[in-house]
Amino acid sequence: MYKELKNLNQKPEVFQSYTADSLWTDPHRAEQMLSYHLNSDIEAASRNTEFIDKSVSWMIKHFELSCESKVGDFGCGPGLYSSRFAKENINITGIDFSKNSTDYAQRYAQDNNLTVEYINQNYLEYSEVEKYDLTIMIMCDFCALSPAQRKQMLTVLYNSLKKGGKLIIDVYSLAAFAARKESALYERDQLFGFWSKKDYFAFVNIFKYENEKVVLDKYTIFEENDESYTVYNWLQYFSPRSLAVEFEQAGFSVLEYFADVAGSNFSESNAEFAIVAEKSTL
Repeated sequence: MYKELKNLNQKPEVFQSYTADSLWTDPHRAEQMLSYHLNSDIEAASRNTEFIDKSVSWMIKHFELSCESKVGDFGCGPGLYSSRFAKENINITGIDFSKNSTDYAQRYAQDNNLTVEYINQNYLEYSEVEKYDLTIMIMCDFCALSPAQRKQMLTVLYNSLKKGGKLIIDVYSLAAFAARKESALYERDQLFGFWSKKDYFAFVNIFKYENEKVVLDKYTIFEENDESYTVYNWLQYFSPRSLAVEFEQAGFSVLEYFADVAGSNFSESNAEFAIVAEKSTL
């Protein structure tokens, strides 16, 4: 038992293991994720309804979108943003790894007579070229990617934009990193049945990597049938400059920073911030 507990609390190398797919491929957890997305009372997976409405309205105005504009929503989930763009007659494509989410989004679009193209695909493998006037990646999805994956993601986004096309992404800030604390928690039925239909116990370890500005939320689940598994939730935190470096290396020109994807004024003290960049016309 001592060795098991020691291993549980062992701090892994940064981005050593990547298990994000397990949140979407397991049927039970996929349903739980969808329910979090659709619950407007919490912001665990999506912003609240009021913010999303404000955000879409601001983006349409700020980026001067029209019925001729094409927008790519990367990590669209159940279409909370995509459906709102469609209601404003914007040509919108949503890309998401979760079939559960895109199936729901498609049903919602059909039920509400909305025209949306949904693609069930890992956005890292997306290959459309020079299609969009604007691409969005919201709810700090970019932060969950490793450095190599972020480089790949920026290449995908760059290639998918028309020349002069724009991109907006939100990320966690260094102020948010400073607020995170390392901890260890042992709990039965952690997150109220999120991890399994079966009875289970969870060990939750939070590790901070000061040099890399990364936090790991590590969940080790033990089910009643003695099955166990570990889920690694990595989060990268950025300064405006560290984020700009990655964008510039991918060929983007950084244009603006905001506190969020609804156009609020930028502040270093905010837990998140948004970056607007443009595909080079050269």
